[in-house]
Amino acid sequence: MARRSVLFTPADRPEMCRKAPDSGADVVVFDLEDAVAPARMDEARDALADLLTTGFDPDCEVCVRVTWEYDADLDVILDGDPRLDALMLPKVERGEDVAALADAIAAHDAAYPVFALIETAAGVLAADTIAAADATTAVCFGAEDLAADLGARRTDAGTEVLYARERTVLTASAAGVDAIDTLVTDIDATEHLREDAELALDLGYDGKLAIHPAQVAVINDAYTPADERIAWAERVLDAKAEADAEGRGVFRVDGEMIDAPLIAQAERVLDRARTDDP
Repeated sequence: MARRSVLFTPADRPEMCRKAPDSGADVVVFDLEDAVAPARMDEARDALADLLTTGFDPDCEVCVRVTWEYDADLDVILDGDPRLDALMLPKVERGEDVAALADAIAAHDAAYPVFALIETAAGVLAADTIAAADATTAVCFGAEDLAADLGARRTDAGTEVLYARERTVLTASAAGVDAIDTLVTDIDATEHLREDAELALDLGYDGKLAIHPAQVAVINDAYTPADERIAWAERVLDAKAEADAEGRGVFRVDGEMIDAPLIAQAERVLDRARTDDP
């Protein structure tokens, strides 16, 4: 499934939660953590449980970001038969953190994959074990909390978190799970969002976090292959089929020598084009 755009929505705003899929996001994340004041947590859990069990059935992936008091969260949101595809765990620092959440889910006679949010120094250093945990379906990079943990100053260039950003996507690739890039906090900075999404795509990320519906279209567009890129990929795979029939391992397309790495790139482009096609 495509996970180009992963949109956070406060779990204590049921009217916003119902509208979130209309944004076109591939994944909607109803947030019980940062977006909800502690005094409203019980209200948020109840509202979210009601939403997920009363005819809510959008054509996208539905996820809930739980708190580290996730036993209390699960007691409410897993009661009944919720329309739910995954859970997100914040500030994951060990593979065992993911396993503990999976065990807590299993105690409710349920099984959901986990989006593991890596946003601390310890989490970055343990990213390989987090990505490789059995329940992990995606790792998400959170630059804002990481910068706070490091005492780093956030910049538009992002060099202060570049190592962590690269390490996160590398570990995801090695484990065979999706990598979701950090958010852009300035909702009005459309051009910066576009450039940042394109950089994340170049680094190998599969998608990007969003905090406002207006960001979704920009992210989806960045992660949707351009027509000329699709045409190149089709030419490569057509030429590969001809080369295979003739017993040739290397061949030319548009004057470029094509071998296994470029074939893999072409296949990835067409896979993304197919999953991004509405």
